[in-house]
Amino acid sequence: MRRIKVIVAKLGLDGHDRGAKVIARALAEAGMDVVYTGMRQTPRQVVETAVQEDADVVGISILSGSHLELVKELMDEMRRRGIDIPVMVGGIIPPEDEESLKQMGVAEVFGPGTPLSIIVDKVRSLAAVRRV
Repeated sequence: MRRIKVIVAKLGLDGHDRGAKVIARALAEAGMDVVYTGMRQTPRQVVETAVQEDADVVGISILSGSHLELVKELMDEMRRRGIDIPVMVGGIIPPEDEESLKQMGVAEVFGPGTPLSIIVDKVRSLAAVRRV
C-alpha cells in the first residue's frame, strides 16, 4: 500500500512559510509523502501539482488575508477539471470565514496553534475516505 501523499502549498503573495514548513515536516515525520510547492503559487499551479503527484490531500497555508478569493479560485479550478481531492486550509483565518470556506468545499480549517497531532489525524482520515 502506498503512503499518503499530501501537497502543502502557499497561495498568492503570502511571503511567510514557516508554518507551512512545520506542517510539511510533521506530516513527513508521520510517514506521509509530502510535496511542498513553495511560496507564491497560483490556484491553477496547485491543482496541477496535485494532479501530477496523485495527491490524496491538499493543504493550503494562507496568512495574507486573501483566503476567500484564492481558495474559491482553487476549488473552482478543481471542480472545472473534475478533481475530487480533499482540501484543508490553515493560517490566519477569521472564525467568521470558516463556514464560507467549508461551503466552497474545504474539508477542514485550522487556525494558529492547532496541535500537529490533530492535523496529522485529519489528513489520515481524509486520505482513508478518499481511498475507499
